[in-house]
Amino acid sequence: MAYKISEECISCGACAAECPVSAISEGSDKYEIDADTCIDCGNCAEVCPVQAPQAD
Repeated sequence: MAYKISEECISCGACAAECPVSAISEGSDKYEIDADTCIDCGNCAEVCPVQAPQAD
């Protein structure tokens, strides 16, 4: 079960820096998580200041 980034994302990049498999990239209006690469570790959710990454 991969994480998804909600509309609350403020594009700070904190989540991308913490992803051990580089599954997070900057999208056009918010960061995005590649569900096929995500290992469901939760690092992104732990560091996000607005709780944008959510378990799908």
